[in-house]
Formats: sequence, C-alpha cells, structure tokens
Amino acid sequence: MEKSAFGVCSYLGRKMGIASSRVRLYFIYTSFISMGSPIIIYLFIAFWLNVKKYIKKGKNMIWE
Repeated sequence: MEKSAFGVCSYLGRKMGIASSRVRLYFIYTSFISMGSPIIIYLFIAFWLNVKKYIKKGKNMIWE
C-alpha cells in the first residue's frame, strides 16, 4: 500500500528518524483539524519525490 501511496510517509519517517505510521497519523489528524491543507503538502512532497527520482535516473521526463 505504501508504494502505491507515493512513499511520502516512509520517506519523511526515514529522514526524521521516526516510524512511518506516526507520520501517517500526523497527516490524518492535521488534515481533520485544518480542513485538508496537509493533503496539499503531501501531494507536493509526492510530486517532488517523483521528480527527484527521475533526475537521479538521468532520464528526461519531458520527452517521454
């Protein structure tokens, strides 16, 4: 499930040194409290990780 959900929580968990389940709970709770604005942050991070992956591979994603 995590790979199909962009891997954002596991990436942030590794970088911060905490469990990815805690990061998921943070996103869920703050989404309820702030009416969904962390979802926008989540999608931005997912987009950035995807772009970063393509840059590391050396592929030109514009022409593919």
